[in-house]
Amino acid sequence: MIFFSILGKFGAVFASIPAPIVAALYCLFFAYVGSAGLSFLQFCNLNSFRTKFILGFSVFMGLSIPQYFNEYTAFHGYGPVHTGARWFNDMVNVPFSSEAFVAGLLALFLDVTLYRKDNATRKDRGMHWWDKFRSFKTDTRSEEFYSLPFNLNKFFPPV
Repeated sequence: MIFFSILGKFGAVFASIPAPIVAALYCLFFAYVGSAGLSFLQFCNLNSFRTKFILGFSVFMGLSIPQYFNEYTAFHGYGPVHTGARWFNDMVNVPFSSEAFVAGLLALFLDVTLYRKDNATRKDRGMHWWDKFRSFKTDTRSEEFYSLPFNLNKFFPPV
């Protein structure tokens, strides 16, 4: 979009797209991005009560808390956090009006706090799958996959 706004003719073509088409593309891209985010759940044990609780509770609160913030703002004219400093109000009210931020923050908090250091919980979280990607040298295909073009690896070696 920024690219189209710089060049006038392309911006005119982009602006001439009807609003329903843009809305349909938005719905399509949102579904694609959402499914890509949820695809990380394939590495977790979704039969575990802990995982189901974290997922369900964070999605529920991710929908509820921003709705509360938006309704409070619509009724009172300012957000639930109302101090003398407007910059602080905006810094707290804006992120908590976003569903993705609230759900992600709560899921991260619950995942870290409901953590036990045994192998079963580690496997339920899907951490065993990501361990092989922590170091560059653990997988033989890493050098081939992450190699720089024009043989620049000799000047910029991997860590």
